[in-house]
Amino acid sequence: MRVVIMTAGSRGDVAPYTGLGAGLARSGHEVTLATHGLFEPLAAGSGVRFHPTPVDPHAVSHSDRGRGLHASTTGLGKLLRAASMARSAAEEMTDSLVQAARGADVVLAAGAVAPLGRAIAEGLNLPSLGLFLQPQHPTREFGAPMLGGRSLGTLGNHLGGQAVLSAVDRVFTQAMHRLRTRHGMALSSPSASRRAHERAHWPVLHGFSERVVPRPEDWRPGLDIAGYWWPHDTRTLPGELEQFLAAGPPPVFVGLGSATVPDPGHLSAEIVRALRTAGLRGIVQHGWAGLTTHSGDDDVITVGDVPHALLLPRTAAVVHHAGAGTTAAVLRAGVPTIPVPVQFDGGFWAARLVALGTAPCAVPLRRLTAGTLAPALRRATGEPRHRARAGELARGLAGEDGVAPVLAALDRLTS
Repeated sequence: MRVVIMTAGSRGDVAPYTGLGAGLARSGHEVTLATHGLFEPLAAGSGVRFHPTPVDPHAVSHSDRGRGLHASTTGLGKLLRAASMARSAAEEMTDSLVQAARGADVVLAAGAVAPLGRAIAEGLNLPSLGLFLQPQHPTREFGAPMLGGRSLGTLGNHLGGQAVLSAVDRVFTQAMHRLRTRHGMALSSPSASRRAHERAHWPVLHGFSERVVPRPEDWRPGLDIAGYWWPHDTRTLPGELEQFLAAGPPPVFVGLGSATVPDPGHLSAEIVRALRTAGLRGIVQHGWAGLTTHSGDDDVITVGDVPHALLLPRTAAVVHHAGAGTTAAVLRAGVPTIPVPVQFDGGFWAARLVALGTAPCAVPLRRLTAGTLAPALRRATGEPRHRARAGELARGLAGEDGVAPVLAALDRLTS
């Protein structure tokens, strides 16, 4: 079967689908990953074909509009700003995604472009299903993850989830118009299309574990949790990093992934000060935030992009931005964690890690100083219960197979 997976966003929105795609390919499917050209190296050696799409998410996040997200102090404010940015990006990607879907047998509509992928599949008379890394459908059980996840009560949680869906609908208005006018597809509006697919129980599989987020009891049929899709990655650790690991006790890894920060220099200094106050060695990842340390330091090292699966299990703890992808990597590694939520779903995953017992607390970016991070580091590394709980969860996750439910769903979809 010829399968195309469509996704967009940062590395964490793409990497899990390289692992899923590799699993589907091993089962005999011909898989194409359609996403930003920037991420083509992620699919190398996976058996997954790559179809590049426009838009450079790194450039977008570092633009004035991207950095303007830090000016919003509420989840809704950030979401509205992001929706405005995403609207033009979605339209720009539309033609390339249509091209990727032509000749496919099924569309797997993932992440931020799921509504667009679903519409393209409908316009080409192809079956489709959704692949989400976060819970995106409204529920009364917890607050909308893309608004930070803070509970507003059962009614407020549900209404917040509906507000997110409405905001997402507006993102694809121009893209849907392009599908009608340029590609001749007879499609309804994004909101009408979504409601119709909800009534028809459009299938959606979620790439996380029920050990981490149990399936909400008020979700409709067709919304299922598959388990994690671990990224395909055949890289090894750089020699300099191996030497650093061997030179002393397990260090703390600090990385903010694809998040940006208002003042990288100041934040880097606070992180290094916190590590030293806590008496810990550190590995600081440069990332999209631009974090760095002094080259002459022997207790702290700066690294670029390194394979999480090899590095994180060898650390004393992980400080991260609580994106869906990094949260999954930390849980898989079985080490204590300190989430530093920056925006969108970061607050949701941070709260999950604290509730699960793998994190002593969260330290939001706006409150991160040496004075707040150092005691959190002491707790994460000094209280054995956090490592014990992290190890227990990691062993459970190791026994799960997130690809199998997707294979079963494909069989149902095309039978």
